[in-house]
Amino acid sequence: MKNKEHTRQVRDTVVKKFKAGFGYKKISQALNIPRSTVQAIILKWKEYQTTANLPRPGRPSKLSAHTRRRLIRDAAKRPMITLDELQRSTAEVGDSVHRTTISRILHKSGLYGRVARRKPFLKDIHKKCHLKFATSHLGDTPNMWKKVLWSDETKM
Repeated sequence: MKNKEHTRQVRDTVVKKFKAGFGYKKISQALNIPRSTVQAIILKWKEYQTTANLPRPGRPSKLSAHTRRRLIRDAAKRPMITLDELQRSTAEVGDSVHRTTISRILHKSGLYGRVARRKPFLKDIHKKCHLKFATSHLGDTPNMWKKVLWSDETKM
């Protein structure tokens, strides 16, 4: 995927050098751009007889890449955040978009509208009690644990 477009002047220079008889490698070294880029510019010139940027298919994205990454980061950091809150945060940045647009962006990145599971709040006392229980029953045999009646079982 291309991530940078060269100026029209650079593309015209590449074509001039190609017409003058220079090879891809020499043009690449002279202008300090990759050989594959030189090749792409020349192939485009051969096919369309122009070095101008041609129109691309599809509608340009409403959100910038920076805003998109920020949305994903916020949603991952706070799983309970609502779409309205995310919409307000994007409006603060300057990109006002609809809730469904935000939802679509989150879905593409693998984040869906699932509610985060509530974890039990354990205080230090609870942790100490758990540890004390575990250490006191460290040497218990599996037969002993079979005799224990758990809270989710019934004895008939």
